Formats: sequence, structure tokens, C-alpha cells
Amino acid sequence: MKFLADMGISMSTVASLREAGYDAVHLRDEGLLKKDDAEILNKARSEGRIVLAFDLDFGDLLAASREALPSVIIFRLRDQTPWAVRPRLLQIVTECEADVNDGAIIVVEEARYRVRRLPIKP
Repeated sequence: MKFLADMGISMSTVASLREAGYDAVHLRDEGLLKKDDAEILNKARSEGRIVLAFDLDFGDLLAASREALPSVIIFRLRDQTPWAVRPRLLQIVTECEADVNDGAIIVVEEARYRVRRLPIKP
């Protein structure tokens, strides 16, 4: 799996993914700090990456586009520190591998996560 982390995601979370053997880049790594969400989705789509974000706008853009990829994992946690995000991310990667590979929006909350397969149909 390949990941593209949005600005809110910690660099240490990206480092943890790399240590676990995943191909993970952060927008800072790519010099893309000023890109808008649509451009970030296009980059992820062209590189086969899963977007990691705290921003709900990515889900809205994907739903409106009716595209099947890229997958997006959106964290809606009260504690947004790497210590709270990392274990939940690794859980999602393990439990939802087929969903993220095929195209999904996954919203991660405190006690659960929700998977919405892409493309979203009206």
C-alpha cells in the first residue's frame, strides 16, 4: 500500500508507516503545502496512493466526482496526536485492506470506523 499524508497528519505517523514497510509520503516531502484538495486527490490517484487526512472535504470531493479511486482515510478523533492516530491507522490498514485497495472512504472515529465503497452512487 502507498500513502499520501495531508498536512494535519504527523510526520512521525508517516515515519511509522515507512518503518512498517509501507510507501508513505507527506505533502511536505513533496513540496505540496499549498495544493488544494482536488490537486492532492489527483496526485494520489495518479500515483496509486491512499490519502490520509483529518479533512472531511476529501470525502465530499470523492463523492461528488463519482470516481472509484483514490481511497481516503479520514480521522475524526478527539486526540489527533500520533500516539492516537497510529494504532487506529494500522488497525484500518489490516482490517480494511481490500476496501482501500478497491476504493473507499473510511471515517475513523473513537470507537468505530465506517467504510463507504467508491464510487458513491446517487
